[in-house]
Amino acid sequence: MSLILCIETGTDVCSVALSRAGRPVSVREEAGRDHARKVAVFADELFREAGVSPRELDAVAVGRGPGSYTGLRIGTSFAKGLCYALDIPLLAVDSLAALAVIACEDRRAGLFHAERWEEALLCPMIDARRMEVYAEVFDTSLERRSEVAAEVVTAASFGTFIRPGGEFFVFGSGAAKTLEVLPRDGVRFIDVQPSARGLCGLAQARLDAGEVEDTAYFEPAYLKDFVVTAGRKKLF
Repeated sequence: MSLILCIETGTDVCSVALSRAGRPVSVREEAGRDHARKVAVFADELFREAGVSPRELDAVAVGRGPGSYTGLRIGTSFAKGLCYALDIPLLAVDSLAALAVIACEDRRAGLFHAERWEEALLCPMIDARRMEVYAEVFDTSLERRSEVAAEVVTAASFGTFIRPGGEFFVFGSGAAKTLEVLPRDGVRFIDVQPSARGLCGLAQARLDAGEVEDTAYFEPAYLKDFVVTAGRKKLF
């Protein structure tokens, strides 16, 4: 009955979930650019709502990315702070795998329909600016069918997986823009967005397997280096 705080801040959605035995007890999330302020507020609200103390936590889980450099650092810093203060393990969950979990849960809940679910493929995408996305392909049993990559999407992208009449589901913060260039036949868009609830079961599995991170040295999976650009506005 492990109690785990799950944090996903790698996109413009700041999401925090409290999970018990791998299932979300409660979730707080909101889109915007104020993750540094919201993440602690959301966590406090979840503890109060569940009537538990942070000292009852067995671990803290964070979405490891890929995603926004700043967002990932905010979530990771908050998670590390809690782990140090409470002397509990840090868990890291692949953010794209967590997105695929949410898609599977939404399908079971009847939020979308698949003609041949067993043959379908899932492609969670996180926006990486312009026509680039962080993406990975899974089958519906959540087995990986490709490596995670930063993909500049063209008409030929994912050609190994997209077939006429098939069901190649694209979703996540970077998916909608890809519909402009991907083949219409065989590609289906579903409205599934990043959420900490997707981390819950995966985090529990990692804790059970003893797959914890070195809190001091853990770094998110940025995939791309942070690039500082000069502002256009002249100060003088």
